[in-house]
Amino acid sequence: MLVSCRRLLTTLLHAQKWPFQPSRNMRLVQFQAPHLTGPHLGLESGNGGGVINLNTFDPTLPKTMMEFLEQGEATLSVARRALTAQLPVLPRSEVTFLAPVTRPDKVVCVGMNYVDHCKEQNIPVPKEPIIFSKFASSIVGPYDEVILPPESQEVDWEVELAVVIGKKGKRIKATDAMAHVAGFTVAHDVSARDWQMRRNGKQWLLGKTFDTFCPLGPALVTKDSIADPHNLKICCRVNGEVVQSSNTNQMVFKTEELIAWISQFVTLYPGDVILTGTPPGVGVFRKPPVFLKKGDEVRCEIEELGIIINKVV
Repeated sequence: MLVSCRRLLTTLLHAQKWPFQPSRNMRLVQFQAPHLTGPHLGLESGNGGGVINLNTFDPTLPKTMMEFLEQGEATLSVARRALTAQLPVLPRSEVTFLAPVTRPDKVVCVGMNYVDHCKEQNIPVPKEPIIFSKFASSIVGPYDEVILPPESQEVDWEVELAVVIGKKGKRIKATDAMAHVAGFTVAHDVSARDWQMRRNGKQWLLGKTFDTFCPLGPALVTKDSIADPHNLKICCRVNGEVVQSSNTNQMVFKTEELIAWISQFVTLYPGDVILTGTPPGVGVFRKPPVFLKKGDEVRCEIEELGIIINKVV
């Protein structure tokens, strides 16, 4: 009965909240370039395109995504104006993409949130979200290297849809949740399975939060730029081989339910990142298990959001 009621709620939320017709694609990025001092805010000119420098368009804009999101509609309206202007585009080869969000107040993660991932482990679908976290210091850019820590021999891949919060809230109703979302990005929830599953009293935190274990990017795609975040193809490749392939429609708890659940416990702030779980195909459940090694390349891709590529060193 509980499951059927929750499915009904999900259907109602979906019908209410996602008649969003995608506007012109707004893809917010943080980047650096040799001729610029420090990080800047920009717009990616289409998935895989060059970068428009928002700070050149309006020098009063903040230069970090955290400050940009904290200022809310005022800064978003400037970015919308920039979208419609004929502005110079910096070639992709001339910029370094940073994570779209750096130093958030928190990175919240959700375990076992794909139906097909639960089947892979032969475990029941959770009746409540399973919440854990990563420290913000684990965040790196979309094309940065993942460093294998000497403390672990079992480092694994996980492609995930990440939600970025745009408006502060506590005890947010599921029906109001999307008003608190800035947008979505691609995440790689790198995981040291030995520390997650056997060490540290089987608490997941340490296995999830080594430095470089949270690549994000390439862009924060605003919610009104996506037809439906809960119907996107999601894929991970290791050295060109597809290892994870699913769809975000397999998520047990959708964005609205997750925000309502998490915000019972903690206040959500602009810039907070929620990693919403991974589909099947991770290395630890393969027979025999497969783990990342030096020289591997991991490509995490989500339809409409983009691709992040991380070399393992």
